[in-house]
Amino acid sequence: MREDLPLSVTIEVRDHCLCLHLQRAARALARRFDEALRPHGITSGQFSLLMSLNRPAPPRISDIAPLLGMDRTTLTANLKPLERRGLVEAVPDPKDKRSRRLRLTEAGQDALAAAMPTWRETHEAIDRLLPETDPARLRADLLALS
Repeated sequence: MREDLPLSVTIEVRDHCLCLHLQRAARALARRFDEALRPHGITSGQFSLLMSLNRPAPPRISDIAPLLGMDRTTLTANLKPLERRGLVEAVPDPKDKRSRRLRLTEAGQDALAAAMPTWRETHEAIDRLLPETDPARLRADLLALS
C-alpha cells in the first residue's frame, strides 16, 4: 500500500464522499422502482423518460435531455426501445423539418396511467423510510446539486 494512500484515506472517502453516497442511494432507489414498475413493463428510467414527454406540445430531444440529466446520444439510445414498443413516436418539427419532436402515443399514455398508482405507492413507502427527513427538503437539496 502506498504511503500517500493509507487505509485511513479509503475510510475518509467511504464516510464523507457525497458522490459515493448519492450514487449508492440512486442505484438503490432505481432498483426499488424498477422492481415495482416491472409488472407494467417499464423501468424507472423509462417511466421518467415517458413522464418527461407528458406535456401538451411534443418536446424536442434537446428540451428533455437537461431535465433527465442525459446527453442527447444517451437519450436517443434510451428512446429506441420505447419507440419500437410503440410508446413514443418521433414526429417532424413543423417549424424545422430537420428537427423532430417526441410524442407519447396512446399506448405510452396508457402505460404511464397504469404505472402511476405503483409510482405513488413506492414513493410513499420510501418517504416512510425517511422518518427524520423532510422529503420535500431532500428533493430541494438534491435539485440544488443538479
